[in-house]
Amino acid sequence: MEFEKVIKERFSTRKFSDKKVEKEKLEKILEAARLAPTAKNMQAFKIYVVESKEGLKAIDEATKCRFNSSTVLVICGDKEKGYYHGDHSFIDIDTSIITTHMMLAATNVGVNNIWIGNFEPDLLKEKLNIPDNLIPVIVMPLGYKTDDFKPSPMHTTRKNIEELVEYR
Repeated sequence: MEFEKVIKERFSTRKFSDKKVEKEKLEKILEAARLAPTAKNMQAFKIYVVESKEGLKAIDEATKCRFNSSTVLVICGDKEKGYYHGDHSFIDIDTSIITTHMMLAATNVGVNNIWIGNFEPDLLKEKLNIPDNLIPVIVMPLGYKTDDFKPSPMHTTRKNIEELVEYR
């Protein structure tokens, strides 16, 4: 798909069908994270692919926002390997960059997705046995929207470029 079309067509899916994400598509999505830029290219992240019944139950305990997805990515930053500038950590920035790359890659291969920040990270760490050095930052359900799901009307509401950009 042409890049402009990918960024225009991507939307947050809040109602997934039972159809599983094909392995080859999932691998392309994960490869987009591996290739994404990170601070000093330290790649201080770990992605957990959650598809088991027990794992999805853990996701459901940590957030109400799985939306019936059968594949959920838990994107974690590694606080021991991440780049710091003084007291400033780049973990949130790096995980946001790789997540954005995965979202666009998913859209490009026809897989719907949504970025979730509303979850309980400590509960998720406990339930998924995530090591102490890793911080869950983003949960990303993947899959295929149901036939009756429509993007939010807010999806196409955008400010004028003049409100967002200023030349100096």
